[in-house]
Amino acid sequence: MRIGFDNEKYLKMQSEHIRNRIGKFGNKLYLEFGGKLFDDYHASRVLPGFAPDSKLRLLKELSSQAEIVIVISAKDIEKNKIRGDLGITYDTDVLRLIQTYKDQGLYVGSVTITQFSGQESALLFKNRLEKLHIPVYLHYLIPGYPSNIPLIISDEGYGKNDYIKTSRPLVIVTAPGPGSGKMAACLSQLYHEHKRGVLAGYAKFETFPIWNLPLKHPVNLAYEAATADLNDINMIDPFHLEAYGETTVNYNRDVEIFPVLNTIFEKIYGESPYKSPTDMGVNMAGNCICDDEACREASKQEIIRRYFDALNALAKGSTSEKEAQKIELLMNMAGITVTDRKVVIKALERAKETDGPAAALELRDGRIITGKTTNLLGASAALLLNVLKVLAGIDHETHIISPESIEPIQKLKVDYLKSKNPRLHTDEVLIALSASAATNPQARLALSQLPELAGCQAHTSVMLSDVDIKIFKKLEVQLTSEAVYEHAL
Repeated sequence: MRIGFDNEKYLKMQSEHIRNRIGKFGNKLYLEFGGKLFDDYHASRVLPGFAPDSKLRLLKELSSQAEIVIVISAKDIEKNKIRGDLGITYDTDVLRLIQTYKDQGLYVGSVTITQFSGQESALLFKNRLEKLHIPVYLHYLIPGYPSNIPLIISDEGYGKNDYIKTSRPLVIVTAPGPGSGKMAACLSQLYHEHKRGVLAGYAKFETFPIWNLPLKHPVNLAYEAATADLNDINMIDPFHLEAYGETTVNYNRDVEIFPVLNTIFEKIYGESPYKSPTDMGVNMAGNCICDDEACREASKQEIIRRYFDALNALAKGSTSEKEAQKIELLMNMAGITVTDRKVVIKALERAKETDGPAAALELRDGRIITGKTTNLLGASAALLLNVLKVLAGIDHETHIISPESIEPIQKLKVDYLKSKNPRLHTDEVLIALSASAATNPQARLALSQLPELAGCQAHTSVMLSDVDIKIFKKLEVQLTSEAVYEHAL
């Protein structure tokens, strides 16, 4: 649980850098915000000490000048793409983002649906937003994008897209996740603004990859693992190397699109203000790492977690083998295997000892607690109770939930709700524990330990139900599972 990142230094440096960039352009700046604008849990996992709402805090300082445009891909709407850390679809997350930004005093101007080619699901979402009085714009697929520059920078390319009407000098372009088309939306706007005689600028705020860390630094490898489904590849910025003789890190999509951006700027200004994709960025995160080893270790754990997630998705049929294979390659680059995750070893050992599903959790002080499947409890529910008793200093043999109180819950599940599994899930255990806390001081003490689970590592020997996965997420436990079903299908 070592802190590796100085968040206060980051807020100060980052806000100053963004203000400086705004000052370099005239009356309009499109600022692409990559990653999560808030709830940036990937950054907080690989840069321990990074606050998930750091970007939001930065924006609130600029709220009087800024408006937000949320971008979502029609392809992601069509395939019901899920935001992995929250378990909700991208279109649902757009609605959540709008409300959250408004609650924070930020102005959301509109939503733009990108990569549109007539998808019915995208049109239905557009209608839904418009009924909520949210302006919606459509940006279309462009043949040959991004290499066919003459077509892209024409009335049949960007010119075919809807012009996004904005009213403030700083336009923040954000999205539920990567690959949504944020940069393309910005470039399209530069084209349209130029046609209208408006001098507009562009800058990019992307936390990862971190440009001034080595290419194969675990923090940057963890970013590749997080975007393995997009096949993003970290690479040395060849434009920056040629212009300055300095080695910096960027990723393939930014390098590919840079000639397009350069051409657009040349048409607008006569020359481009940027010599490389790295120049476009305003990210100061790399300057705020205060313990490199802590960040390296945290990032290695993130890569392993992403690998297990990919294996689980493969077992469920929701992804191809390529994603897991890519992350396995990244693990090789980082010099790690799944056994570098301590809870994996302990969970599998416990499963072998008990000949049944088991789970393990590593506490903040390094102690590892395990749980096994019983007649009353599933392995993850048993683990949760065992961990809470350890944290509360309660003897393992002491019942903080009486077996008699569990029996009626099992009867409800099996006899009335027709469940085939009588064992309690984590949510049911927590409800039973809460009920016991009303009369049992030890149960009350155990329940009060739940905040101590945030940031802890856990592993289960079988895949869990959606209910159990969501409970661990809400407790902020960083969970992985073997890609094995508890029961044969």
